[in-house]
Amino acid sequence: MDQLTLMRDLSVPGKSKMVLVVMDGVGGLPGPDGLTELEAAHTPNLDALAARSITGLSTPVRPGITPGSGPGHIGLFGYEPTEWEIGRGVLEALGIDFDLGPNDIAARGNFATVDEAGNILDRRAGRIPTEEGERLVERLRQIALPGVETFVRVVKEYRFVLVLRGEKLEDGLTETDPQRTGVPPLPVEATRPEAEETAELINQWLEEARELLADEPKANSMNLRGIAKVPPIPKMNEIYKLSLGAIATYPMYRGIGRLVGMSVLQTGETIESEVETLKQHWSDHDFFFFHVKKTDSYGEDGNFEAKVHVIEEFDSALPAILELNPGVVLVSGDHSTPWSLKSHSWHELPVMLWSDHIRPDAVTVFGERPCMGGGLGHIRHVDFLPLMMAHAGRLMKFGA
Repeated sequence: MDQLTLMRDLSVPGKSKMVLVVMDGVGGLPGPDGLTELEAAHTPNLDALAARSITGLSTPVRPGITPGSGPGHIGLFGYEPTEWEIGRGVLEALGIDFDLGPNDIAARGNFATVDEAGNILDRRAGRIPTEEGERLVERLRQIALPGVETFVRVVKEYRFVLVLRGEKLEDGLTETDPQRTGVPPLPVEATRPEAEETAELINQWLEEARELLADEPKANSMNLRGIAKVPPIPKMNEIYKLSLGAIATYPMYRGIGRLVGMSVLQTGETIESEVETLKQHWSDHDFFFFHVKKTDSYGEDGNFEAKVHVIEEFDSALPAILELNPGVVLVSGDHSTPWSLKSHSWHELPVMLWSDHIRPDAVTVFGERPCMGGGLGHIRHVDFLPLMMAHAGRLMKFGA
């Protein structure tokens, strides 16, 4: 029996509320003083909670595998990430409330800067502001492809969504981002014969789009990632008998929440505004996904101090979450984004779980090395939801 079927069979309604805090990319590596970003941060509230919790380290997918944001989060929500590959384009489109049809192809677009030879100088076009992205998207909307409708929507900063709608569109397509600078973007290629025509259409769109933006000082090119259709994924609310709320500032994470059956709660751009949103909707839902984005953004920028600051900012907000009297709190991340690598990595994530029914371990500091000695040991992201449900009294006994 697979885990989702088991959870569907054992889950029962209850009254205890759960909060899953995801500090995106929180895992790090030692900095100038020998401490990781999390260990260097002043986190009295996280440490105090750790002293009352059980802690450990978690692997998002499998040992040694570096996850994208989609697999990192799908595992957190109890889905085996190797069985549910979800294109980032789908998540971005859902995150901006685009009404994706079952046969639509969605891609996440990143504006980029290239030199005269077409080699990538900046994969994010200097993180142009959203207003600039909207102007560029308006130019791209004039592109027409034979036999299909095209939709281009701004997401945030340098990100946009491209959606193709028409008959016989197929997924099974590669991305164009080579994940490094100094080389040209890659062409979209089909990974199965049925997708050849769709790959040709997208490459045609890219060629015209790059010609249209060739005169732009920063965003004179773009890359497409996560080109895919909506998968038939079962919904969390049906599996776990929960009412779920998602609180996230970035569209992609709102999209993944919507995909798995969460109500997406409108919130502001700061951690403080996210806490206020949590307070406003506390009586409406049983389970809350609380997402902190900029730990990841600053990790990708290689900005050690800024990532430390965001961790400290969340630490200051934690007491307001605990004052709501949740029955279960789990704090971790979706993947590691060490400042020194400036990218996602395969490293395990610190995790701590608190409830009234915990056997606390000896860990008193929330950090990568302290959590190595925690009572949870080495677990996987897919273990989080069963543990939270059990500690909330929402799982029946298995067997006679």
